[in-house]
Amino acid sequence: DPIIVAGSTGSRGITAQVMRAVARLPQGAVILPGFDFEMPEPVFLSLTDQANASKGVEDHPQYRFAKFLTALELSPKQVPCWHGVDNRKSRNQLISLSLRPAPVTSQWLSEGPKLGDLSERTSGLTLVEAPVPKSESIAIAIALRKAIDLNQTAALITPDRTLGRRVAAALQRWDVVPDDSAGRPLALTAPGRFLRLVANLAGKPADPIDLIAALKHPLAVSGQNDRGPHLRLTRELELYLRKSGCVTVLPEIIASFSKTRSEGETAWCLWLASWLETVASPGSLTFGAHLAHHIDASETLASGGTDGAGELWEQTAGRDVLKLIAQFQAEADYPGPLSFADYLALIERALASENTRDHDEARPDVMIWGTLEARVQGADLVILGGLNEGVWPEEPGPDQWLNRKLRRDLGLLLPERQIGLSAHDYQQAVAAKSVVLSRSRRSADSETVPSRWLSRLTNLIEGLEQQSGSSVLASMRARGDAFLQQAAILDTPARPHAPENRPAPAPPVSVRPKRYSVTEIQRLIRDPYAIYARRILHLERLDVLSPVPDALTKGSVFHAIFEEAFSVDADFSDTASASERLRLIARRHLDQLPWPGVSAHWFGHLDSIADHLVIEEQGRRLSGKPLALERKGQIDLPGTPFSIKGKADRIDRLPDGTLIIYDYKTGKPPSAHQIRHFDRQLPIEALMAQLGGFEDLQAAPVSHIGHIGLGRTPETNVLALEKSDTIDLGIGSIQAELARLLASYDTASKGYPSRRAMEKMRFDGDYDHLARFGEWDETCDPQVVDLP
Repeated sequence: DPIIVAGSTGSRGITAQVMRAVARLPQGAVILPGFDFEMPEPVFLSLTDQANASKGVEDHPQYRFAKFLTALELSPKQVPCWHGVDNRKSRNQLISLSLRPAPVTSQWLSEGPKLGDLSERTSGLTLVEAPVPKSESIAIAIALRKAIDLNQTAALITPDRTLGRRVAAALQRWDVVPDDSAGRPLALTAPGRFLRLVANLAGKPADPIDLIAALKHPLAVSGQNDRGPHLRLTRELELYLRKSGCVTVLPEIIASFSKTRSEGETAWCLWLASWLETVASPGSLTFGAHLAHHIDASETLASGGTDGAGELWEQTAGRDVLKLIAQFQAEADYPGPLSFADYLALIERALASENTRDHDEARPDVMIWGTLEARVQGADLVILGGLNEGVWPEEPGPDQWLNRKLRRDLGLLLPERQIGLSAHDYQQAVAAKSVVLSRSRRSADSETVPSRWLSRLTNLIEGLEQQSGSSVLASMRARGDAFLQQAAILDTPARPHAPENRPAPAPPVSVRPKRYSVTEIQRLIRDPYAIYARRILHLERLDVLSPVPDALTKGSVFHAIFEEAFSVDADFSDTASASERLRLIARRHLDQLPWPGVSAHWFGHLDSIADHLVIEEQGRRLSGKPLALERKGQIDLPGTPFSIKGKADRIDRLPDGTLIIYDYKTGKPPSAHQIRHFDRQLPIEALMAQLGGFEDLQAAPVSHIGHIGLGRTPETNVLALEKSDTIDLGIGSIQAELARLLASYDTASKGYPSRRAMEKMRFDGDYDHLARFGEWDETCDPQVVDLP
């Protein structure tokens, strides 16, 4: 009986020995894949010449065959073409010449003109050079989709799994599911994601984002016929959590939420609270106990409280995940304790390392292959994707101990070996009848370099000017550009949409607000459209689902600290004791925050400036006396239909009987000119105090306003209202300007322009997306639109 070895390059030593042994047998045969019959024999033999050993010839695609033939004392001419006829000889000659070893690349000059008509040799080649990875993936998807229309089989060959997933995602536009040889990691399937979401909730108080993500997952409560009530209550719970500002979701919070629901909805709340209490319980258990708890919690959430596990294990991916769990259960007898964090890391790694393939769902004529699978398969259309250095070929990993020479002297494998294998995969794939060579000019963060083999091919073609090489290469690119143009059209709206104008809606006077807060006055100056959206359209920004320690949170905490530490009756006679009291109060407030690291950081900030702040406070109390802290107030603006409300951080009385109004600032205090033109909070609070608008505080003249800085380099800025040499901040002018401002927006012809005077605002407006900011900028004139 014959003994045949087929499809191996003999890259591994033991495999090469078997191949040599079979080749010597009278009934043995070795079929070499991708053998280059077009490379001259001297060049072939030079690959194994010891004189070239130091020149890195192992990265040549034919090196392993040359080494194999040398061991058998055979020449390349003694290797016959096993299928008799080479149908793509013209293409192979071009590719073979482009891949000549570096020492003999000069043969391009002598053998290139012998290639003759290049257009015939490249008629089946298309070159796609996309600007970005997204364009490349969509262009490849279009090429695959076109092959379906032509009743052709098509395959994408790439070692880049990210590109493969992007192409698969792009094909979903046409409901095409490719047969991906690598499959999908179980961690990215619906059951895998569901298990990971449940695991993230276990062993600790539930994070609001993780909880809502788990409840909204398609497999959650999939055991019930109607998921509508579950999804509606999940939405209501999300809104409740956003308003409550909780950092973790405890069963007590769910119980509080249930009190806002109807009697028929409390059963769902009780079920969820019970599930949360159960899922958060594991500590340091055995591996088997962790696994059983995890699976039980997942099945309970999937079933929605009914029997079974819902649809968790029903699809192919679910069954594959269940098989993986069964393997773990077989090893679950390990008795040692295991922390839940270690268990979670183990499950995450296992789900990420195992793949699943759904052969029933995938099309048999559209494939995504890795380079290994492509060695033994073919298709009518072959697309070589990701032809960039570092991707195909992959960048060799650094050797921290041995350089290339030492590795060669010790008989160890060289980095060029893997590059040579990748080169052989490329040479095989590019010999297909119809080939698309694809790359992206940019990666996610930088410019890319074309694959060395693609650069060799394009340089060879472009250099053959006498054979119209430049126009041939342009034709290859033109065929690729056609796919890129179609990719661009796919994301272009069918009907062009002209950019929106800068809005300035003008609603009827009857719906315009007559009551403003002090902070809304600043917003009315800077971004009137925000007042329109919030006060007239009643559109409120959603609170974050999981609070973060941002500048607003820091400001609120610091205000609470100084309200207590700098209270009206606080004792500042001794600097050391006052500083220590400030630190103790700060520690007590900051310890209540749910972010220990942030709490320690903010305490360090206050600790470093505590002495300075106390000394400054002592100076303020020598020249004045605190009257009120965090005092609310409201006034009716004389002669107008408007009222103003606000809250002053601090009001002091000076020795001359006048008042000074302070505002604490954790950031940089505004300058005098910013106060004059934009930041009107303190001037308006001064007007309110002078008109007797603050609770339990008699009207009195206000002579000064000031900001007490609480930053890393704290500074206190105080401005005299009537005696300012740089700006006009008299109470009379403040009142007159405020009346004119509010009256101007109480006329039918006045619109609410978006981003009127943002100046140096560090944050985007809450309603910029509604105003379509980006389709216009601040140089555009607002378009007033009368609204009914």
